[in-house]
Amino acid sequence: MSRKKFLMGNWKMNHTIAEALSFCEDVKNASLVKKARKKNVLLGVAPSYLSLQTVSKHSHGLIVASQDAHYADHGAFTSSVSIPMLKEINVDWAIIGHSEKRQYEGETDLDCNRKIRALVKNGMHAIYCVGESAKEYNQGITKDVIRAQVEVGLMNLEKEEISNVVIAYEPVWSIGTGKNASDSIAQDICAFIRQIVCEMYGKVASQKTLILYGGSVKPENVHGYLSQPDVDGALVGGASLKSDSFAALLENI
Repeated sequence: MSRKKFLMGNWKMNHTIAEALSFCEDVKNASLVKKARKKNVLLGVAPSYLSLQTVSKHSHGLIVASQDAHYADHGAFTSSVSIPMLKEINVDWAIIGHSEKRQYEGETDLDCNRKIRALVKNGMHAIYCVGESAKEYNQGITKDVIRAQVEVGLMNLEKEEISNVVIAYEPVWSIGTGKNASDSIAQDICAFIRQIVCEMYGKVASQKTLILYGGSVKPENVHGYLSQPDVDGALVGGASLKSDSFAALLENI
């Protein structure tokens, strides 16, 4: 089955509002979204909370994602952002379960599941991040870790809801370290994730699900990853912060 490619930039805690607006203008001037559509590629960014509304207003066709979303509509959850808040500014995507949320804030697979279920029930899209640590990789238990993350994070969804979920495989040992998983490792794990989705929600759903690779993705290596049959795109950190490198990523797909 032919699936679209998806290039999503995760800005993390980078870019002021002015810098984010400048990036959007560069995207507009370079006609990046138009070029992406010609290549059948979805193009998006996940700004910081402070920049979300600005980027949403000046997206020029970019998909705009939040870097998180709470499962509750409102309440005493300091620093959190709710789904109604995101929908009000026309943001209907959110990254869930990024390794930095898991590592620094103790987010669990069950926490991720509550957020994902809330998002899809509100007609929004989740980009669910999974991946093993260096210790787990060295112990040879990568697939055990991935299976647990996928099965718990994506449990109790309706079959039609899984279509609103994109899965991103990000080996923690490769994020921001300059260490890359090989093309074959990325393919092996992304194919394994697709197999788990098939077991949970059926072959048709699994074949439609977009599965991304993330972890030190750069213009020089993106083509190798996205040439793999089960790697449908990339979740990109540092290389998505500058419009020229973002454009180079698209060009090299």
